[in-house]
Amino acid sequence: MVARIVLVVACLFAGGAHAVNFRWSSQGDAATLDPHSQNETFNNGINQLVYEPLATRTRKDYAAYEPALAVGWSNPEPTKWIFNLRRGVKFQDGTPFTADDVVFTFNRARESAVTFKLYATQSGVPRKIDDYTVEFTTPVPNPVMLDTVTSIYVMSKAWCEKHGVARPQNFVAKEETYSVRNAMGTGPYRLVTWEPGVKLLHEKNKEWWGLREGRYEGNVDTLEYHPIGNPATRMAALKSGQLDFVLDPPVQDVARLREDPEIRVWEGRELRVIFLGLDQARDELLYSTVKGRNPFKDKRVRTALYQAIDVNALKTQVMRGLSMPTGITLPDAKGAGVPDSYEKRLPYDTAASRKLLAEAGYPQGFGFTLTCPSDRYVNDEKLCVAVAAMWARVGLDVKVESMPKANYFPKAQRRDTSAHLLGWGGGSSDAIFLLKPVLHSRNAAGAGDANYGDATSAELDALIDRLEGEMDAAKRQDMVNRAVKIVQDEVLVIPLHVQVIPWASRRNVTVVHRPNNILIPMWTTIK
Repeated sequence: MVARIVLVVACLFAGGAHAVNFRWSSQGDAATLDPHSQNETFNNGINQLVYEPLATRTRKDYAAYEPALAVGWSNPEPTKWIFNLRRGVKFQDGTPFTADDVVFTFNRARESAVTFKLYATQSGVPRKIDDYTVEFTTPVPNPVMLDTVTSIYVMSKAWCEKHGVARPQNFVAKEETYSVRNAMGTGPYRLVTWEPGVKLLHEKNKEWWGLREGRYEGNVDTLEYHPIGNPATRMAALKSGQLDFVLDPPVQDVARLREDPEIRVWEGRELRVIFLGLDQARDELLYSTVKGRNPFKDKRVRTALYQAIDVNALKTQVMRGLSMPTGITLPDAKGAGVPDSYEKRLPYDTAASRKLLAEAGYPQGFGFTLTCPSDRYVNDEKLCVAVAAMWARVGLDVKVESMPKANYFPKAQRRDTSAHLLGWGGGSSDAIFLLKPVLHSRNAAGAGDANYGDATSAELDALIDRLEGEMDAAKRQDMVNRAVKIVQDEVLVIPLHVQVIPWASRRNVTVVHRPNNILIPMWTTIK
């Protein structure tokens, strides 16, 4: 087995590595290079190599912002924001960056088939004042405007029109467009080549405006990314020195890696909550043994599934301690201001689960399919298998359907599941960034785009809508707390845990570990 792993690694990494060529890996590949077509954290991290937002998070404080393509901003009226743009910036094809590109970008993102549509709508209607000034008129006052605009990467209007990509790729429909495999922005790196499933290569953009301002603090000239699905192969490549960095070392290896003198482990809490969603919309549940009904419409059934899950066993046996069980479906409940008293899970109680299933008319249980990604979250497939085994103890016959994220997300976004595993976070800790896209019912403005189970609560919708535009901090916090309580009381989703993310690198590599689980190569140094 070891010989086979070494042979695979040798084939993947034949050829030497330059001193400033950074070679890295994780289990999955990029999904698309169109920055407005798939809102998935790893994919966003790849796209931010080439594309930039108006503002960005600082190195020292993840919660703080600094200028990027905008040099300043103001909020002269409750629903108006003015962004002053950076002068002298050029796209990588040499064309100048202006307000036309910003207006075009936000209008383009508003046509996205995923949550970028919501973020662009929340950012407001853009209007060019002059070549370096853009005004945004928001639908309601936006207390988290910088969080919102940071989610949108700016594209070249001329480049998009030239290549017929004035609208985002429809990733859900697996549409192929020029922007899927090509990228051209203002950012610190240029795309050199992408061989899906094999290699993604970027080089340092020597014309990047940030070089003049000292923003590039590392020494990496080229980035060579290899997706390697097999964890043993991935770690063998790191151990042998054929990789410099692995974003997702297997959790069972972390303790051993900490003791390895050739390896450095970087770890911290991620801004991401992992939870289970259930189809609560259809009158007949898909992929189920129940005909003519949907058991998940019944709160008693949802509660039974919740109470049949032993999250502490998941933490110790599946996550090897690298998780924080939670009863609040938010990436960072503390950062969102939710009181500690809300951090209560329904008790693990299989007897109570069986009783609730019987009361709901399913004394013998029933069967359904749990759909999960196999290469997106920490031990995602193993989590689903473990949960299915726990549900089996209360009479539920659950088939686990796992697949690469490239297939999983389009399927989930089509609402083609009876139950699913999902993680959410990677950006702001503010509650609105989960509540609006994940727990609000779907509407034309993009709300509920990630509510894959179509859970619906009219009371929750109204509360989220009011919360979105509330500028009074105390009133807003009260609304957040009430929203959390509704989600808990109605069991709209089943929270599992917040991830703790380990990274692994060679000893000569220094990186900056971020709570969004995104590597920033321009802060990376190889000695």
